[in-house]
Amino acid sequence: MDRLIYTSMTGANHTLNQQATVAHNLANASTTGFRAENNAFRAVPVFGDGLPTRAVVVDSTTAADFSPGHLETTGRDLDVAVKGPGWITVQLDNGEEAYTRNGSLQVGPNGVLLTQNGLKVKGETGVLAVPPESRITIGVDGTVSSVPINPQPNTVAAVGRIKLVNPPEGSLIKGPDGLFRLKDGGTAPVDGRVRLVDGTLEGINVNVVYEMVSMIALARQFDMQMKMLDSAQRNAEQASQIMVVRV
Repeated sequence: MDRLIYTSMTGANHTLNQQATVAHNLANASTTGFRAENNAFRAVPVFGDGLPTRAVVVDSTTAADFSPGHLETTGRDLDVAVKGPGWITVQLDNGEEAYTRNGSLQVGPNGVLLTQNGLKVKGETGVLAVPPESRITIGVDGTVSSVPINPQPNTVAAVGRIKLVNPPEGSLIKGPDGLFRLKDGGTAPVDGRVRLVDGTLEGINVNVVYEMVSMIALARQFDMQMKMLDSAQRNAEQASQIMVVRV
């Protein structure tokens, strides 16, 4: 009897967790460069004083979905998309590095190149700062150049180069803020093969229709597991009544 309770109880709990993941993917259906999250579960035996005849469901979470999203042309000078594999490096408030595919950039009040979330875009030699009253262009290799609003001959100046990296997917872990980091806490080296597409943003790689169908299937699965718990309770009550009658 308790075998059924173990399976149903832990299965229902982790189904709720999986529903939360699907809801998170759907909530970010319009987030630039978002990478869908995947959950997987497996059953493991419960070891104790007796035989391992009981099993519980545990998380076996897989990595995020690294498949590329579709490219959307915006025509904006500060919009860039990573073409193929690769990441844009940003600097967090504590000085650590993180990696994103969101190439919607802006220039802050102090001239620092930022993401739309206010994170500093990191260059190969440090944070990128652009001169005032200038137009910014970003090359395919990540080179940031400034052009004065009133251009003069030979006044195009290179500000720096965005740090573009391409660490192995297995070495990355996704944080609660949606940014990726190296599992060992280190920093990824520059990869000169990573290329950008200007005037373009990368869309999500979430299949909204699939996620909606998954949400319905998970709701039905949760209902089934709750019915199994009710069935276990009824079986226990009936067994107790039979024992009372025999006594």
